[in-house]
Amino acid sequence: MTPIWAVGLMTGTVLDGNIDVALIRTDGERVAEFGDYMLAPYEPAVVRMLERAQAEAREWNFSGPEPAVFAEAEEALTREQAEAVRLLVERSGLSMHDIGVVGFHGQTVLHRAPAGGRRGATRQLGDGVLMHDLLGVRVVHDFRTADVRAGGQGAPLAAAYHAALLGAAGASGETAILNLGGVGNVTWWDGEHDIVAFDTGPANAPINDFVKAKGLGEMDRDGALAARGRVDEARLARLLEHPYLTAPYPKSLDRFSFTAAMADGLGAEDGAALLTAFTASAVGKALDILPRRPKTLFVSGGGRHNPTLMRMLKERAGVEAVSADTLGWRGDAVEAECFAFLAVRALRGLPISYPSTTGVPEPMTGGRIAG
Repeated sequence: MTPIWAVGLMTGTVLDGNIDVALIRTDGERVAEFGDYMLAPYEPAVVRMLERAQAEAREWNFSGPEPAVFAEAEEALTREQAEAVRLLVERSGLSMHDIGVVGFHGQTVLHRAPAGGRRGATRQLGDGVLMHDLLGVRVVHDFRTADVRAGGQGAPLAAAYHAALLGAAGASGETAILNLGGVGNVTWWDGEHDIVAFDTGPANAPINDFVKAKGLGEMDRDGALAARGRVDEARLARLLEHPYLTAPYPKSLDRFSFTAAMADGLGAEDGAALLTAFTASAVGKALDILPRRPKTLFVSGGGRHNPTLMRMLKERAGVEAVSADTLGWRGDAVEAECFAFLAVRALRGLPISYPSTTGVPEPMTGGRIAG
């Protein structure tokens, strides 16, 4: 097909208060052109509502009626994200008539991987029909549910887009993409047939939560706390015995599968150091179970801005870690771009998940189309 302009939206599980919005022109197989990208801040009241939704989701745990806050938060975030799309399109000198599709991931409030013969479950807040009504363009939403219902993990979904990026960079299995958001996920592709993706472990979420609990801000900015701390190696070794880290893929995590409680009892600097070292060491264990251990990781997501974490990836994961930006990619935009790309794939009926990425029985498309 002829490439079309697509807008992708993403808000991470760390709830940093921003909506990632990216514009690309694509046919769902390769990117013909990268358009604008921006961060659009949520209204503070919406962030508080989403935090409440996350907290009540953990108590609900897919049992009984959904918490009432879900519907309220869903409408609020949909309206805010629709406005963010409109702003980006206008800023780009385009009109909504120029946009072929919007990929609307929504806000994950709870994700449960399949286990012990039990199917997984996942819930993203986001009303695709309302967004279509507000913008007047096709919207692809609810990307994960079909995968989960087919027996898959529902995550990670970035593999198809990551493979397109790796292919454009001449992938041969010596490189992989690591995204460090609330949770870490890796995508490896041999450049021909085999594609593997899974969640490596926690990334920014436990560190951010720990720093917030200490009253020291929203995050360990520039990894400064961790850089001054001392890693309790014995405690780290015990944490690294967690069975998830050596379990075979496909596998996925919820944002709260690993929490700041791993650093209970530690001061701010030592706690941040421990959590950062755990994230890096978990990546190392993930690389060990790939079909071939990559020599270089191209790192996207907020975690690449943390120089202490990037240094620990080299020291503790035994890999060269470089910012995705060095390839000309937009490391902060990759996840939003991904859902623009997946939306076009959904329109074409192309796969967005695979047996080796989410565990579905066969490659399958996903997402619901509004409009």
